[in-house]
Amino acid sequence: MTTVTTAPQVRSRLGEGVATEIGRLLPEGICRTFRVLPYGVADGVVLVAAVDADDQITRQVVEERIDRRVQLVRHTGNEITEAIDELWPPTEGQVETADERRSRVQLARMLTSSGLVTTEQLQLGMIEYSRTGDPLGDILVAHEAISEDVLVAALSEMYQMQRVGLADFVPDLEVARRLPEHLAQRLQAVPVAATQDLVLLATARPLDPDQALAVEEALGSPFRQLLANRTELDQLIQRVHSEQYAQISTVSLMESQPEASAHVVFTGSQKALAVCAGIGLLLCGIVWPMGTLVGLVAGCSLIYLLVSCYKLQLTFRALGTHLETDVTDEDVLGLDERTLPVYTILVPLYKEAGIVRRLVRGINELDWPRTRLDVKLLCEEDDDETIAMIKSLNLPPHFHLVVVPDSQPKTKPKACNYGLQLATGSFCVIFDAEDRPDPDELKKAYLAFQHVAPNVACIQAKLNHFNQDQNLLTAWFANEYSMHFELVLPAMGAAGSPIPLGGTSNHFVTDVLRELGAWDPFNVTEDADLGIRLHRRGYRTAMIDSTTLEEANSSVPNWIRQRSRWIKGYLQTWLVHMRNPGRLAAETGFRGFVSFNLTMGSALVLLLNPIFWALSTFYIVSQAGFIQQMFPGFVFYAASALLFVGNFTFVYLNVAGSLQRGEFGITRTALLSPLYWGLMSWAAWKGAIQLFTNPFYWEKTEHGLDNGDDS
Repeated sequence: MTTVTTAPQVRSRLGEGVATEIGRLLPEGICRTFRVLPYGVADGVVLVAAVDADDQITRQVVEERIDRRVQLVRHTGNEITEAIDELWPPTEGQVETADERRSRVQLARMLTSSGLVTTEQLQLGMIEYSRTGDPLGDILVAHEAISEDVLVAALSEMYQMQRVGLADFVPDLEVARRLPEHLAQRLQAVPVAATQDLVLLATARPLDPDQALAVEEALGSPFRQLLANRTELDQLIQRVHSEQYAQISTVSLMESQPEASAHVVFTGSQKALAVCAGIGLLLCGIVWPMGTLVGLVAGCSLIYLLVSCYKLQLTFRALGTHLETDVTDEDVLGLDERTLPVYTILVPLYKEAGIVRRLVRGINELDWPRTRLDVKLLCEEDDDETIAMIKSLNLPPHFHLVVVPDSQPKTKPKACNYGLQLATGSFCVIFDAEDRPDPDELKKAYLAFQHVAPNVACIQAKLNHFNQDQNLLTAWFANEYSMHFELVLPAMGAAGSPIPLGGTSNHFVTDVLRELGAWDPFNVTEDADLGIRLHRRGYRTAMIDSTTLEEANSSVPNWIRQRSRWIKGYLQTWLVHMRNPGRLAAETGFRGFVSFNLTMGSALVLLLNPIFWALSTFYIVSQAGFIQQMFPGFVFYAASALLFVGNFTFVYLNVAGSLQRGEFGITRTALLSPLYWGLMSWAAWKGAIQLFTNPFYWEKTEHGLDNGDDS
């Protein structure tokens, strides 16, 4: 362990300059926060200038970061600051002002002298402050060293401002809405009372002069600030503006871009086309019955073949290559956390109280400053159990409970639209309740946005499963995900094709997402639809080599519910975007148009499977002649080749995906993939029937079935 000594009697001038290799033995943030600077070496001992050479926290921080013997030498603050500024020229807005330092020191002394914060907690908070520059009080609250109420009390004493409790406050909506919603959200402030001459404004933190001027102009009268708990204030803002949020989250896309919304399942022209095609087919069947059947078999076989060959082509392009946007560990380590933006995490929850604790732990383990996280826990109004669980945890204010009013359609995309209106992050991402992202996923996505073309608006991380060894179904599911996210999607991204996004771990530029109208609340596979809309508007999606682990469904009924919803959503997406095929082709290009149809066409293939299997089985059992007539020479040979190509493709893709990911233990289960294909066809028919009977119904997928620890 490093030996640290102090020598207050030793003085040395720093004005002569500090060698870069010596001064940078400590990071800039540590030097500025603790007012220390290595400046020389004497007899193998590193001399470190310090304002307070006897401070225990300073001593420990220096000791942990310099792997040689160290001697703290007392210098004045001005000397050290000037030397630091020479070594690291200050950037405006990133260097603490004298007033900010005084406030920070005052808060630290207040909290430690009253015994509310331990020396260890203060040290950890100061170290994070040195990295991020975020307010020390907010850091301590985010890491649960103190509560928000304690911080509000301390700030109230420091700034001589009155406090107000809002937990049971019933707002006068006319008064509360005097401050426009966008200002209330941005400044975290709400009018709580008003007279003819003065408005009382509850605010999370004291407003700076520019903010105060904006508020006064919006209110049209003077106001007085009252400090409030951030969580209580957040809940109040939601109550005041919930009607606006609910309206926008449901009808915004439908009203602004009706042609892009699935609220109408079949348009008039699509119904007319289907009727005409049906009549034409019926007439052909009457006039040329066997020829019509042969033509149908040949057409379906061709679709089969094209879909299989397309997936094979994508696989061959991706196999053994690295098509994702490259972000290295060195890039992640080199990030200056002072430059990181606020990142919004949207987490839709429904009937998932048992998984909330694990979810909170997982988010807190992300390598991103908690003070720059904006976590929206999106709950439906009728989900009393999950809401009660979240409230019981007394989470710090970077977690926001968002209660979505009970209305139709009750879908995940509507909840995400609701949460997006409350989002404060420059970037946002969706995680499901059971997701376990890589700790550095946010940083990798943020860096990827810096590396890619300006028109990339979405970064998709890979998905896979943490319970793949639970049973045969979960192994099949993992095989499929490995194929899809390790091979197919990276190849589609590299080819510039429209990418149907995965349902989670897709990272967006928040402003672009809002510009697009966000998610379609009527589409039950809203992620795939959004990926296509992004592409049509000239934006692109890139992949990163970071994996979020999900829970694979281990129960067949639960799996069928989830998969039937996905396939119903694929059919919805195809119907929406094929309302005007010419425009779609113009916006995506010919290759993109073909890619879209072959990707969505996989749902049609799954619908056809049982028909072909039934015909084959019936022929083997009965030797019926009419079935043989449906397969004349050229059709028979094509169908036979297709039988081989289709099954080989499905097995090969699943094996290749698992091998690409390095999951050798489940590779053998991919050899049984045709059985999994049967389950997929079952789900496809259920989803197709629901498209006509209940198109907007969101079948709930139960989580927590792996018996994981949710405590």
